[in-house]
Amino acid sequence: MSDPLSRYNEMLAAGELRPDDHQREIVTRLQGLHLALEGYEAAWHKASEKSSFLRRLIGGRTAPTPPRGLYIYGDVGRGKSMIMDLFYEAAPVTAKRRVHFHAFMLEIHKAMHDWRYMDKAARKELHGTDVDDPIPPLARQIAQTSLLLCFDEFQVTDVTDAMILGRLFDHLLTRGVVMVLTSNRVPDDLYIGGLNRELFVPSIEMIKQRLDVVSLDGPTDYRLARMKGMAVYYHPLGETATKALSQAFWRLTDHEVADRSKVGPETLTVQGRRITIPVADRGVAVVSFKKLCGTALGAADYLAMAWHYHTVIMVGIPQLGPENRNEAKRFVTFIDALYENNVKFLCCAAVVPEDLYADGHGHFEFQRTVSRLMEMQSEAYLAKGHAV
Repeated sequence: MSDPLSRYNEMLAAGELRPDDHQREIVTRLQGLHLALEGYEAAWHKASEKSSFLRRLIGGRTAPTPPRGLYIYGDVGRGKSMIMDLFYEAAPVTAKRRVHFHAFMLEIHKAMHDWRYMDKAARKELHGTDVDDPIPPLARQIAQTSLLLCFDEFQVTDVTDAMILGRLFDHLLTRGVVMVLTSNRVPDDLYIGGLNRELFVPSIEMIKQRLDVVSLDGPTDYRLARMKGMAVYYHPLGETATKALSQAFWRLTDHEVADRSKVGPETLTVQGRRITIPVADRGVAVVSFKKLCGTALGAADYLAMAWHYHTVIMVGIPQLGPENRNEAKRFVTFIDALYENNVKFLCCAAVVPEDLYADGHGHFEFQRTVSRLMEMQSEAYLAKGHAV
């Protein structure tokens, strides 16, 4: 299907979704944005061909009026990310990007750092300007590659992010970038209690003035409902555990793990590296211990996964010890990334958590991971919102 409303109706007809008036209202709003975006990219490029952005502002070639983006907020598990994905996949724009907000801000901080340590000649050669302020040229570069930006899990927890965001968003919106954001927080609650929050309040007002703020406040936490009664830690390794995890994947995604036409693979790019997730669908990733912890991956890679997926299924966790301590260290880092971002973790392992690293050097340090694995099976943990 070629538009979000048609795709939503198709999923309803296939039994992949339940009828939900709250969801349909948001899909309808995004359908309107989809229609407004038709032809926008071509008009934007036409206006950019022979005149600079400044000349368009002061009376040169007329720039097209950008459609208003959306800020979608609501409780966890209501379908915000799923609905945004329907919109993003069908959006009639080639220069588009869907990204977890934390990952985006890491890129912004790196780009600003690189700019500040770049000499003026290099700035001029690479970006056509040698100004000291990195935000205007950075916004121009983003607009050229991502005329549509979809941010998942938008939240502000860092004072540095809070200080950057207002100016960056203002430049992006002024340059015609269309934004769709999902968040668990109403705009007025963003960065609440944060250091120097009063400096961020104008940014909140800008979001409310320049985006349509809509609530997805349905009564059902679909993600938790799908996991209700589901075991998340299986042992020992074998056919029974493998079948149980395959069934869990189907319950969470409505697709069979073996159906490669529907479930991946997907590629994440982290600091220039490409990480292939062999099976992924609707925010659920399937990975193997050997591929994820047996290769030279680190905290940044695992954080990228934790931000991108709300649920991770890992197969093939062996019993650990001093003989495979490097793999055990990576597993500890991996579980920390998932735990700190409230990612749901399903797995099959050789033994129960308490026996995963039972003896030898490194056993004591592993006990925090055992504790986290136990907590991650609890109803309280499973009810937490992703990356909240």
